[in-house]
Amino acid sequence: MQVFYSGRVQGVGFRYTVRATATGYEVAGTVANLADGRVQLIVEGAPEELESFRQAIRDSGLAHFIEHEEVTRSDARNDFRGFEIVR
Repeated sequence: MQVFYSGRVQGVGFRYTVRATATGYEVAGTVANLADGRVQLIVEGAPEELESFRQAIRDSGLAHFIEHEEVTRSDARNDFRGFEIVR
């Protein structure tokens, strides 16, 4: 699953909070700041786990920074081990 977050999502600890939240879920992937001001989340896991993780991100205190989420779902390719901030 890929999610692009827009709003006031850079410079507020967004990526670090997402990474910390990921530790409570069986997910793997990356989170990155983009040059256009959005944050990109690429994450793999069971569908139910992914939805719970997305909700946990909103519930972590980040919801008021998020104006829009653009979600694309795809089959996992097992490209990731763990969860990391890439930029």
